[in-house]
Amino acid sequence: MKFIDEALISVNAGKGGDGCLSFRREKNIPLGGPDGGDGGDGGSVYFEVDSRLNTLLDFRYKRLFKARNGQPGMGRDRIGKSADDLIIFVPPGTLIYDTQMEELIGDLTIDHANLLVAKGGYHGLGNARFKSSINRAPRKTTKGTMGDARELRLELKLLADVGLLGLPNAGKSSLIRQVSAARPKVADYPFTTLRPILGVVAVGDDYSFVLADIPGIIEGAADGAGLGVQFLRHVERTKLLLHIIDVSCFAAVGDPVADFQTVTRELGQYSSVLAERERWVVFNKIDVFGGDYDRDVSSFRAATHWTGPIFHVSAATGAGCDELVNAAAKRMIEMADDA
Repeated sequence: MKFIDEALISVNAGKGGDGCLSFRREKNIPLGGPDGGDGGDGGSVYFEVDSRLNTLLDFRYKRLFKARNGQPGMGRDRIGKSADDLIIFVPPGTLIYDTQMEELIGDLTIDHANLLVAKGGYHGLGNARFKSSINRAPRKTTKGTMGDARELRLELKLLADVGLLGLPNAGKSSLIRQVSAARPKVADYPFTTLRPILGVVAVGDDYSFVLADIPGIIEGAADGAGLGVQFLRHVERTKLLLHIIDVSCFAAVGDPVADFQTVTRELGQYSSVLAERERWVVFNKIDVFGGDYDRDVSSFRAATHWTGPIFHVSAATGAGCDELVNAAAKRMIEMADDA
């Protein structure tokens, strides 16, 4: 299964309806004047945010979106009906690029926010519009104009307060299951999480924050290896990163220092701004750790020059998770107050 977070689509706004060529013809008025009505406007194309959506999956199966044309004008000065606008719904966090201009035209993050991407064609004019004192029977009309047509690229960046980072099998999915209602697949093999998972973490009765389980990063992810940059981009909108490290590696096979350095290096290669994002280290699987914890933590700090916070938890048993969640919530509130 592939998480759909990019899509290429075409949007065509509707053509304006043509103006009508018509003259009034009634039994007692054989030479009536012009009565051709204007056409209707073509439908425009808008994007609108729907917070119930969380992927761009629908665009995998439908890539051409066309608004309807305006109806032509009619005799007896009847105006053609304008077409309804076409609304395309997207999840919050959707970026919209014009592929021809190679520019960002919209960043939709707020529920119900909308963006006009293709303007409908203007209506044509009926011959009644051209009647004058020197031309009582004009035969001139105008056609409706064509609507805009664009090639667009959609890119989704998840909206989350806190992002979980780490190599495959570090325990990120287990942790998000432990602290939220999200239920990602959990198994002991790489890339169990094949798409980002969002979970709402409730803290007390009056506060919550959104936690994103980002699929495992491997060496070369910034260059597209593994699940690649398609998932690194989801980290960009987070305020705080929790770097999950399998602490059982201290006492078994593995190298937590190398794991830490791999993720740190990939973040820096992907984005210098992201490399400076506030990050906490979380040692997971403390329930199966059998070494000298204080000694190994000191060795880790010395080898990585890490001076930031280190939490120790067990996603399996829940040990230490409340402390981590409360600290993250407190930090989110502090960030909001400072904004």
